[in-house]
Amino acid sequence: MCLVFTCDQEDRVLATQMAPGNCPYCGGLVSCADVESEWRFCFLPFYSKTRRKYYCTFCRSRLVLHPST
Repeated sequence: MCLVFTCDQEDRVLATQMAPGNCPYCGGLVSCADVESEWRFCFLPFYSKTRRKYYCTFCRSRLVLHPST
């Protein structure tokens, strides 16, 4: 008897826009994207989350925002 469980994650970009500031690595422009992540188990969606991701438009590095103190 063989059981096969398939899990999948799909990321979909909803919108992109320019963000203020410069990249700390190369000085390029910063862009932000609203990304919806959807997890599926046996082809049925069971978890969905929307988050904002920041990245440099020149060197394509992923940027992380730290809260100011």
